[in-house]
Amino acid sequence: WDLTVGAYDRLLAAASARPRIFALAHPHEGTAMSSKLSFLGLVLAFIAAPALAQVTVSDAWVRGTVPGQKATGAFMSLKSASDAALVSASSPVAGIVEIHEMAMEGGVMKMRAVPKLPLPAGKPVDLKPGGYHVMLMDLKQQLKEGDTVPVTLAFTDKDGKKVTQEVKAPVKALTAPAGMPKH
Repeated sequence: WDLTVGAYDRLLAAASARPRIFALAHPHEGTAMSSKLSFLGLVLAFIAAPALAQVTVSDAWVRGTVPGQKATGAFMSLKSASDAALVSASSPVAGIVEIHEMAMEGGVMKMRAVPKLPLPAGKPVDLKPGGYHVMLMDLKQQLKEGDTVPVTLAFTDKDGKKVTQEVKAPVKALTAPAGMPKH
C-alpha cells in the first residue's frame, strides 16, 4: 500500500494537530517500498493521536469503618506521565465522593474539598492520611477489612481531555497506621 500524494506530509503535520484519517492507495501490492510506506503511515497515524493522561495508581487502600459510620478516606499514590489533574472520583459504596485536602491553618488542622489535584509530569503525588485524600461520604454500608472498594478516578490532561480509571482498593482495618502500605 502506498500513501496517496500529500498524505505523508499531512501525517507529519497531524502530529501537532487533531487526529485525521488518511486514504491509502494500492498500486504496487507486495513491493518492499510500499510495505515500508504503509507501516510508516500507520506508525505516524498512531503518533498523531493525542496523548491522554496516563496515570499510574499504586498502593491504593480504604480505611475500614465501624457500623453506622458515614465517612472514610481512600488513599493511594498517583504518578502521571504528563501534566494532568485528578478532578473527581466516584464509588458505588458512597453517595458523595470528593477530593479533600487536610492542612494546618493558624495552628488548626482543617479539611476541605478541592476542585482538582494537580499531578506534575513524572512526580508522585501521595494521597495519605493527614494530607490529600479521596473522601467517601454518605456510606451505604460498613467497610470491613478484607473488602474491596471500587473507586473511579477522573483525570484531565493539560488540554482538558477527561479520562477515567477504576481502582480496586482493599479495605484496611480501622486501626491501620496512617502511612502508606508497602508491598
